[in-house]
Amino acid sequence: MGIRLQDPAPVAMNNNNDNNDMNNEMNSDKTPDASAERPQLNEIHTPVLLERSIELLGPVLAAPGAILVDATLGMGGHAEAMLTRFPGLTLVGLDRDLDALAIAEERLKPFRDRIHLVHTVYDGILDALAGLGISEVQGILFDLGVSSMQLDQVERGFSYSKDAPLDMRMDSTSPLTAERILADYSEGDLRRIFQEYGEEKLAGRYAKAIVEARATTPFVRSAQLVEVITKVTPVAVQRMGHPAKRVFQALRIEVNQELAVLERAIPAAMEAVAVGGRIVSMAYQSLEDRIVKRMFAAASQSSAPAGLPVELPEHKPLFTLLIRGAELASEEEKAINPRATSVRLRAAERLRRAE
Repeated sequence: MGIRLQDPAPVAMNNNNDNNDMNNEMNSDKTPDASAERPQLNEIHTPVLLERSIELLGPVLAAPGAILVDATLGMGGHAEAMLTRFPGLTLVGLDRDLDALAIAEERLKPFRDRIHLVHTVYDGILDALAGLGISEVQGILFDLGVSSMQLDQVERGFSYSKDAPLDMRMDSTSPLTAERILADYSEGDLRRIFQEYGEEKLAGRYAKAIVEARATTPFVRSAQLVEVITKVTPVAVQRMGHPAKRVFQALRIEVNQELAVLERAIPAAMEAVAVGGRIVSMAYQSLEDRIVKRMFAAASQSSAPAGLPVELPEHKPLFTLLIRGAELASEEEKAINPRATSVRLRAAERLRRAE
């Protein structure tokens, strides 16, 4: 067992492909303490919709020689459970965060002969599989969103409530940081990302204030940014929530190109699914979920032209939806695991390959 270093796709600056919702998108199998021992990991963190994920993927993971790709491995909560439940299963775990991969590697040591861990963003799934000599897999799991571990590592700058360097990278090897965005982006580009990725109504006001402030003092710490934003936020708006929340969200998305990556990752992952195989996605905000919904829906519809009297075989759907709409966590699970509050689960099964 070891971590295979696959160079993640470069992150382009000023890319207009990402979006997000609220700061409630914590991934489900991470823990704040990266140095915790394994029993503490299991006690502290509960993977979201674990049993439902196993229920959906189980029929294909139980087959001899089955391969599962955990495209968002994190600290390996879902992976550990599935490797335990299915003793013949081989796991390919992907993650852009080297810290998370190191923790998962330690956690999954009992299964060392059945796992391959790859450092890559999840849109690199096909390259990762090709590098392992794998052409198709029986199951794929996406557990999307920023992890609680990343949010709680203060030095990474994700949180607006604690002063830290303006970093916000999920992958510490990537070149683009929040500090660089605040230094280099034009007022118009800052306004755009605040509007599109943070859905911030005061995007123009905040962009203008940032450009004016950086003319005298560069932004290097999160507290500087919070101060500038707070100063230009009406008191009535401040009463509705922290004024920097959506700006930090937007910056994080721009730094990590989160939705642009997902736009590439879902079709690539679907391509890797074998006939009869399944793909499961858990999203924690609506913009991610819309991408998954759109792509699953397109693959599960007939491509026959309207009015064609008979559907030819080549027009039949490639996938079928295992869940109609998005499935939410039960009230019981939400009470036990608050991270499940905003989750939206979708699943599909491949029916055939395109001819």
